[in-house]
Amino acid sequence: MYESATQVRVRYAETDQMNVVYHGNYAQYFEVGRAESIRKLGFTYKALEETGVKMPVVELHIRYLRPAHYDDLLTVKTIIRELPTAHKIEFHQEVFNEENLLLTTGRVVLYFLDAKTNQKTNMPLELKNILQKFF
Repeated sequence: MYESATQVRVRYAETDQMNVVYHGNYAQYFEVGRAESIRKLGFTYKALEETGVKMPVVELHIRYLRPAHYDDLLTVKTIIRELPTAHKIEFHQEVFNEENLLLTTGRVVLYFLDAKTNQKTNMPLELKNILQKFF
């Protein structure tokens, strides 16, 4: 299992009139968590794209438990529970506030696609070799 955490501070523009983070912004927080989790492995989405692979989101599931507010420092935990063996990768994500209360959970599924053909492909070997150490 691979796990990483990154922090995001809630900006005023991300809240609604009730001073609560608008629900749609969690998809962006999850994206920051995913990108930073890959970066912490020494790999980047940019490097992935340079190998001729792109990763569109094909599923997004979010469960809202507690609200986040303007200026909260959030911790986005990103977990890969299983080493991808085919064309998809699944990220489990959790968002915590500064009191370490769980605010939101999510699961995001992305496919590995060949950038030229848009056909499903396997995870690039470079990324697989890095991730394999955690499983």
